[in-house]
Amino acid sequence: MERLNQVLLNSDNRIGPDLEAWLAGNGGKGLERALQMEPPAIIEMIEQAGLRGLGGSGFPTHKKWGFVAAHAGTGEKYLICNGNEDEPGTFKDRILLHECPHQVIEGATIAALATGINRVVFYINPEQESSLESMRRAVAQWLDSNLYSQLSDHYEGDFEYRVVESSGYYIGGEETAAIESVEGKFPFPRGKPPFPAESGVHGCPTLINNIETLSNVSHILRNGVEWYQELGLGETSGTKIYSLSGDVLKPGVYELPMGIPLDELINDYGGGMLMDKQLKAVFTGGPSNTILTPKDLDVPLDFESVAKRRSALGTGAMIVISEGTGIVKRVTEYINFFAQNSCGQCPPCKTGTYYVALLLGKIDTGEGSRADLDALINLCKILPGSGRCHLLDGAIKVLDSSLYHFMDEYERSLAY
Repeated sequence: MERLNQVLLNSDNRIGPDLEAWLAGNGGKGLERALQMEPPAIIEMIEQAGLRGLGGSGFPTHKKWGFVAAHAGTGEKYLICNGNEDEPGTFKDRILLHECPHQVIEGATIAALATGINRVVFYINPEQESSLESMRRAVAQWLDSNLYSQLSDHYEGDFEYRVVESSGYYIGGEETAAIESVEGKFPFPRGKPPFPAESGVHGCPTLINNIETLSNVSHILRNGVEWYQELGLGETSGTKIYSLSGDVLKPGVYELPMGIPLDELINDYGGGMLMDKQLKAVFTGGPSNTILTPKDLDVPLDFESVAKRRSALGTGAMIVISEGTGIVKRVTEYINFFAQNSCGQCPPCKTGTYYVALLLGKIDTGEGSRADLDALINLCKILPGSGRCHLLDGAIKVLDSSLYHFMDEYERSLAY
């Protein structure tokens, strides 16, 4: 447990919507420093720290900020703080929103200062009722605080916080779908280009950042670049919140150094496997990602290291599967989830996920043929890239990964 060096989830931050308690600790100090800096200097600090997008992509945060900051002018700019979180196995953002709302607000405010944004939207899944209520109360406190008075003076009165309920659909977490929701529309993903940094909410430059990403910002401003870099292991920076679930003794949310080995997460923090069973597989980044196997227990959990194992860190969700659990059955459940959550805008996605789920259902119940399995293999080749968003690609990614690692299990399930 020596590695447990919490930054986002320590007791000083997990105080709920109590602004006085937040400010009595270290709250507000990052924002105070940001107000004294030039915007490019804030972005440079985020770059030097090495902060990455922690909602799945791992895209360098400073680059996103720089794209939005480059669009000068007197018009509106938007920040969408993405808290839609609706994928099975991912449950970190709801805790940050519920227990640490002021940390999120301060980070978002600093991001706004760095990029010239004057409209901050906290975009939250309505099914996470406690998170939604906590953020509403916290934002109300900020609007009545001296911090907001300073912001109003800085922006000459033209600065806004808003809490917006997402559609509640899984697809609503995709960047352009979130923009559609904020505009009051159904969350159909948009084609790109134009990208949100150029044309987002109501055609204005828009930055979309994950809740965990924004939660780190005030700590970096307050404690400095070297402090953040030293939190990670190896060449990585900072911490990562891992959502650990499945066949482990102690599932839960663990904030640990970026780059911690998978074995350490499962056995030292997760308590090891249930009933002393053997590890069979780990679905990384939730079900829209790829699979690791026992030979990968040594892999450092960071974006580059996991990618070298034909997988991806994603959101940091780790769904652990033990021997005795059918991979075909589990993948079938996940593909059904994606088929049910396709928005229907792109025919290859709607029909593709439906047909893949149909074929998997046949194989899982012992009614599939070699032709069905060959069809799945072929669909893995032709479907990726044919939808506007990541839903179809995510569904095919987990299917393709399972076929790569467990083809023998698929073949044993065939009727003929």
